Amino acid sequence: MGGVVSRAVFGCRPNLRLPGAGFACAIFGLLATATTSAAETLQDALVKTYQTNPQLNAERARQRGTDENVPQALSGYRPQLVASLSAGLQAVRNVLPDNNLVSTNLKPWTIGLTVTQVLFNGYKTASNVRVAEFQVKSGREALRNTEQGVFLDAVTAYMNVMANYALYESQRTNVQVLREIQATTKRRLDAGDVTPTDTAQAESRLSRGLADLNAAEVALAISKEIYTQVIGEAPTQLTAASPVDRLIPSTQLASIDAASHEHPAVLGAGYDVDMAQTSIKLAESALLPQVSVQGSVSRQVQNDPTLSVQKEDQASVVGQINVPIYDGGMAASQTRQAKEVTSQSRLVFEQVRNQTRTAVVSAWVSSEGTKVAVRAAESEVKAAEIALQGVRREAQGGQRTTIDVLNAQQDLTNARSRLIGAQRDRVIASYTLLSAVGRLDIHTLNLNTPDYSADVHYHQVRDAWHGLRTPSGQ
Repeated sequence: MGGVVSRAVFGCRPNLRLPGAGFACAIFGLLATATTSAAETLQDALVKTYQTNPQLNAERARQRGTDENVPQALSGYRPQLVASLSAGLQAVRNVLPDNNLVSTNLKPWTIGLTVTQVLFNGYKTASNVRVAEFQVKSGREALRNTEQGVFLDAVTAYMNVMANYALYESQRTNVQVLREIQATTKRRLDAGDVTPTDTAQAESRLSRGLADLNAAEVALAISKEIYTQVIGEAPTQLTAASPVDRLIPSTQLASIDAASHEHPAVLGAGYDVDMAQTSIKLAESALLPQVSVQGSVSRQVQNDPTLSVQKEDQASVVGQINVPIYDGGMAASQTRQAKEVTSQSRLVFEQVRNQTRTAVVSAWVSSEGTKVAVRAAESEVKAAEIALQGVRREAQGGQRTTIDVLNAQQDLTNARSRLIGAQRDRVIASYTLLSAVGRLDIHTLNLNTPDYSADVHYHQVRDAWHGLRTPSGQ
């Protein structure tokens, strides 16, 4: 399982005279750089995620579909043209007043063109356009929110691979040390210095170490697969990642204020309120008169069964006013419904703001907690290393038993595992807080990738009068 992730150096003191201590320090922790030119940073992984993540690309496609609501609404301002053509065969048999019989076979055909232009429809088109524009704005915020979630998933996957690799190497080093302790205990048993109980204890701890190593190997394999799923490529040489505290407001109150004005969930909920309010006017438009004008031209040939007209040309311009009087209560019900939906949208908006505030406070507290956890874990590892060194010296002098050495070794391994987890949580917590504030995006992170701007597609299709192909050529 080794070799896919760079070894991380935490700053251990390799002068401890312990079996495998120098190797453990070489892989322990998450604050190192890779040694190869092919090393991949967290920023590189986020760039790949931004460009290839299926969930993010699917959300972009959804937003492009939402953009089309605007030209659909704008079509209400434009004329409607309908061309018609009909042709056929018709047998005619006419009996004249003098009882003479006239029969013939006609080949009637008609061609026509009708143009209809709505002049006034109770502001329905204007309201439709505004609703569509608010849908676009809300959709853009949903896209930003998805982008934040995908980035956070990528950060979590990246740090899990690094942490699980460090845990795997730590457990592998622990097994090496336990093997040496077991071998030493057997030699001392043969020399009569220890009892079979000491040997059994060493073998028991070695079996536990092998089980822990297997569990670490399984966790590493799973984290690699999740990394590939989220980022799009298997992990290669990963380098250390640092917290992004510099990008976060300096105080909790400032973070809450920033989230209330910048978080895409809050902004999207605000646009949903605007859309619901406009929907009230859209429903009321059904109660207002509609004015339209229609012009048509047509030509009919052999379409008169009386046989008195061979060809007929017509042209007309007709104005029409429709005034609704009673529609069974449909429009009134839709208006009341729109008002209730608006009330609901306002309540949801407040709910989203409260949820965002809670998320910021929770993320802030968690981030601060991980700082304490890292410092505590560092002190624990330092103390556990010193304790193990002392216990081994005392055991060599006959003042400690084998179980004391095994317990001290296990304490050190557990402390290292907790420090690895704390360092991973420290980075993830900082990105989580940045996401809670609403700033986990390519601009804040300064990612080296072209920006996917939703405005580009919107302006490409907004005023399109015709065409079946998408701007991308589909």
